[in-house]
Amino acid sequence: MSFSAEVADAVARLAGVAHRTPLQRNARLSAATGADVWLKREDLQIGRSYKVRGAYTTISRLDATGRAAGVVCASAGNHGQGVAHACAVLGVRGYVFVPGTTPRQKRQRITALGEGMVELVISGDTYDDAAAAAARHADATGATLVPAFDAPGTIAGQATVAVELLEQLPAPPDVVVLPVGGGGLLAGAGTWLAEHSPATRLVGVEPAGAANMTAALAAGHPVELPEIDTFVDGAAVRRAGDLTFPMVRDCGAELVAVPEGQICTEMLDLYQVDGVIAEPAGAMASSALTGGQVTVAPGQTVVCLLSGGNNDVSRYAEVVERSLVHRGLKHYFLVEFPQEPGALRRFLDEVLGADDDIVLFEYVKRDNRETGAALTGIEVGNAADLAALLARIEASPLRIQHLAPGTTAYRFLV
Repeated sequence: MSFSAEVADAVARLAGVAHRTPLQRNARLSAATGADVWLKREDLQIGRSYKVRGAYTTISRLDATGRAAGVVCASAGNHGQGVAHACAVLGVRGYVFVPGTTPRQKRQRITALGEGMVELVISGDTYDDAAAAAARHADATGATLVPAFDAPGTIAGQATVAVELLEQLPAPPDVVVLPVGGGGLLAGAGTWLAEHSPATRLVGVEPAGAANMTAALAAGHPVELPEIDTFVDGAAVRRAGDLTFPMVRDCGAELVAVPEGQICTEMLDLYQVDGVIAEPAGAMASSALTGGQVTVAPGQTVVCLLSGGNNDVSRYAEVVERSLVHRGLKHYFLVEFPQEPGALRRFLDEVLGADDDIVLFEYVKRDNRETGAALTGIEVGNAADLAALLARIEASPLRIQHLAPGTTAYRFLV
C-alpha cells in the first residue's frame, strides 16, 4: 500500500472518532511577522493533542487476535491519552507506561479517557525509560506495542492533520511549521505534504534541550543524545525513530531548535494575548516564529501546528521563571554582606537601579562570622539594564557573584 493510500485509510478510520480541529488565523503572530499566520488547533482534539490520530489508527488495524491480546504503549502523556481513548472506543485492554516527569494532569486524563480499559504505570524519569519498560511488558505478555511515533499506523494517522489543513485553506500554504519529538508528526504530515503540496516549505521545530532529529540528520542515522532537558515533556525524546528518520530526511523539511525559555515566553503570550492554553510542546511551532528561528516573508500563508494543550496549571510558575530568565529580565546573585547594621541599606542605595526589583532574598545571619551570604534574585525593568547593574556591582565594595545560567549553582534555582 502506498503512503497516500495508508493516509486515506487513516482518514476513513478516524471519521467520527477524532475531531476535525479548527484552523484559526492568529492576529498576534500575523502582526509580528507580516505574514498570514494560522494555528491548527490540535489542542482542541480529543485528549487535547493530535496523538489520538496515530494511536487509534494503529489499534483499529489489529485483528481479533491482536485486540484480544491487548495493547501497551509508552508516552510522555499525550500519546497515552490517545491510546486510552482508542482502547475505550474499541473495547481493547491496554497498559500505558509514563515517566515520572509526566504532569499529574496528563496522568489523570489518561485514566479518565480509558474508561476502565487501561492501567497507568509510572516507570523511570524519561520517555525512553518508559519505552523500555513498555517493550519489556509487550515481550512478557504478548500485548501489541503501540509506538508513540515509530510505527506505520501512527505515522499515517498523524499525517491526517496535513490532509485537513489543506482542505481548510483556499490555496496551499507557503510554510507549514510542525513540532518534533520523535518525528512521527513531521514524518507523516511532511511526507504527505511533500507529495500533495510540493511548493510548501516544511519546518520542524525541536526543543534545544532534546534536538534528536537534528542530531540524527547530522550523523546520517538516529543517535542517542547523552543528555536531554525534560521540560518540554511532550518532545523530550532521546533518539529519533528508525522509521521516522528517513521519512523526515527525504521529505525536505528544515530543522530548527528553540530554547526552552523562548517556548515559555510563547506559552505566556498564547495564554495572555490569545486566550489559548498550550503545553510546552504545543507552543514550539509558533515560538520559532516569535523567536526568529523561522523567518517568513510578508504576505505568506503560514500554518503552525498547536499540537497540545495539556499543561498542568502548577507548572506556570516555572514557565514564568524560565521566560523571565530567557528574556534577560531575571538574574541571581550571591551577595556577601558584612554582618553590621546598615549593610542591606547600602546595597539597596548603591547597587540597585531605579527599575530594579528584588524578587528573592534568602539570608541567614551567622553570629560567629564577619560576613554572611544572601541569595538574591533581581528583576530588571529592561534586559539592557543588566549592564548598568553589573557595573554598579563591580564598583561596590561588597563581594557579589553573578550566578550565570548554565553554572552548577544556577541549576538549583531554575
